[in-house]
Amino acid sequence: MYVLGIDCSTRVTALAVVDDDQVVAETFLHNDRPHSKRLLPAIEQLLALAELSLTDMAGLAVAIGPGSFTGLRIGLATVKGMAHPLGLPVVGVPTLDALALNGWPYRGYICPILDARKNEVYSCLYRGCTEGLEKVGSAQAVAPKELLEQLRRRMEESMDGQEAPEATGPVLFLGDAVPVYRDLIEQSLGDGAVFAAAETRYPRGSQVARLGWRRLREGDTDDLHQLTPMYIRPSEAEVNWAKKHGSDPAPCRVAPEA
Repeated sequence: MYVLGIDCSTRVTALAVVDDDQVVAETFLHNDRPHSKRLLPAIEQLLALAELSLTDMAGLAVAIGPGSFTGLRIGLATVKGMAHPLGLPVVGVPTLDALALNGWPYRGYICPILDARKNEVYSCLYRGCTEGLEKVGSAQAVAPKELLEQLRRRMEESMDGQEAPEATGPVLFLGDAVPVYRDLIEQSLGDGAVFAAAETRYPRGSQVARLGWRRLREGDTDDLHQLTPMYIRPSEAEVNWAKKHGSDPAPCRVAPEA
């Protein structure tokens, strides 16, 4: 069962095709060209090299955020444009879920952080277990210092025996905000923090495709017309419009509690 996965939620354009037990093909582009210029050519090239077509896909998976507002819209619009004429099922995959998988099978807390600008990060906490990843809490846009305080409290609870044994080691950080806030993390947590290799720091299309594949295997899909990005916080345009009109920005879609 082939599934094409796409992630445009960061500066990286990531896409891959997986089947039942392997990654068939994967593309990872991290340069200055915008997603609008490189996504469609990358999809065409990936499928050509894999000797597959969209009609071979059992479904499409796309990262829905949080992340770059523009990137999320481009990725989702592209997937909808491909899925609709072919009647392909679509699955939306939270970006942080897919990114956290890059850290598995680390046994302990895994904390992906994406640069949300404005001195905030997008983050969600996970715990690596033998069976896979367990989400702890929900996705949030948060100041790095506040996030680190949350993590310190959890680590203290772990030392007091209030958490599972797997949660007693250092927190594994990964994501494009690591280079931005690494010094702050090290100052705050010291030996309580470890960092993923640069090769696993950014989202991978194979993780998005694999999470989509799991849902599609169970017959679980999203409504093509109702699927929207998970922004977490209002866009700059929404904030400015609200200020101009003296109202609150439209509420954002928030990830559900674990």
